[in-house]
Amino acid sequence: RRYPTVEVRAETFNGPTHVPVPSDSAFLKALLFELRLVDDHVFVEHRDTCTRINHSSVYSVATDAGDLWPVLAFQKSGLIYACVPLVEQPLEPRPPLLTVLGLSQGLALLLGIMDYVSPSRKNEAEMNSKISQLRTLLIQACPLGTPLNTNIRSLNSSFEDIQEMPVDKDQPAWRSSTYKGKPQINVCITEKVKCMQYDQRDVVDTWQVYGAVNCKCDIEGSAPKVTLTLNLPTNGPPLQDIVVHHCVTSVDPAMLMSCSAEPLDDSVYSGPYKFPFIPPSDSFNLCYYTSQVPVPPILGCYQLVEEGSQIKITVNLKLHESIKNSFEYCEARIPFFNRGPIAQLEYKVSYGQLDLSREKSLLVWVIGQKFPKSLEVSLTGTVSFGAAGKEHPTDYVCTGNTAYVKLYFRIPDFTLTGCYVDQHSVQIFVPGKPKITASRELISSDYYLWNSKAPAPVAFRTTLD
Repeated sequence: RRYPTVEVRAETFNGPTHVPVPSDSAFLKALLFELRLVDDHVFVEHRDTCTRINHSSVYSVATDAGDLWPVLAFQKSGLIYACVPLVEQPLEPRPPLLTVLGLSQGLALLLGIMDYVSPSRKNEAEMNSKISQLRTLLIQACPLGTPLNTNIRSLNSSFEDIQEMPVDKDQPAWRSSTYKGKPQINVCITEKVKCMQYDQRDVVDTWQVYGAVNCKCDIEGSAPKVTLTLNLPTNGPPLQDIVVHHCVTSVDPAMLMSCSAEPLDDSVYSGPYKFPFIPPSDSFNLCYYTSQVPVPPILGCYQLVEEGSQIKITVNLKLHESIKNSFEYCEARIPFFNRGPIAQLEYKVSYGQLDLSREKSLLVWVIGQKFPKSLEVSLTGTVSFGAAGKEHPTDYVCTGNTAYVKLYFRIPDFTLTGCYVDQHSVQIFVPGKPKITASRELISSDYYLWNSKAPAPVAFRTTLD
């Protein structure tokens, strides 16, 4: 299969170093030559010299227009599996293989094809049948050149439902297959909160929220129309920096104009946020957004003081009263860098339990699924260390008393912005009553409490005008 859109992108990325993919027959001839499957008795210096030993399945194939690289190819059971991955950067000088994302995607797709084809290698008729189906299966596995499902075998049972060309001229390219069955829609709002807290007068704490709305729409029809609405509670912080999926057919321009780089004012768009769209066949993120919430969900203070050979630590955490007190998990991890293993530990926790990691370089304070009624918890302790070894963690940023506590938590059925999907507002312009499932969650992401008894790293300070 060829993907013209991918070839255009390659030409854009690679510029003057771009080498177009030759015709199928010319490419096959050049590939067989490079793999030494033809003219192997003839010595060709660029291919056969002992100074050029290929340690991978990535080749440079000589064509009339120049050397085509990278070509991913390998042989298995008498078949050659090959693809030309997209390199999203200049080709000169040649980038390291590990930096080319398309190589791992291409290899996963080829291995999926091999897993689908190879069980039939002893039955020629079955082999030919499977190979003839491959083109149709690839429309679903890799519709626009990016692999969406590399498990080709799992698509085999449904290949009759996949259309080689859309029957309906209105069917968009991103609907690679049609669904048959009872209509149902699953929507999940996932918000992540980043936070840096210092507990210092001269350093401002920072936090930010960013969310994603994931949808899976199983609906009949070649181009079903769906409208989904996001709502905010009264006085909820507005959504900003909204980016929508390309399947969204129209959107209020005011919705896209709200930017977190500008101060909030009374005219900012605060919803409801309507998204009419024609959904892809698979799960997708309908939109992304950020928001400026007034407070972080958990306020904390961390103090680490060195006294002789011992370290005294104090951690205080307080759950804000507006936050739902029901966690799937909540824990604070306290690492000790550039030191030996913890030899002695004395501690007191007001709530939860404290565990020591196997490497004895990390304390894990498991708070659990709820904060107490006071919404406050505390930990105090004294730690001493043994001789440092190579296996213990080091960090160039966290030296001396510069250290942090990192929080990990997930609150199901809750968002920090209050954003939610009203199931009754979901509109589907197809026959039948759809089943609509809506969920939401708040997850911590890079949630740090820095030691207030030491200077915070410059990289983590807020840049003030």
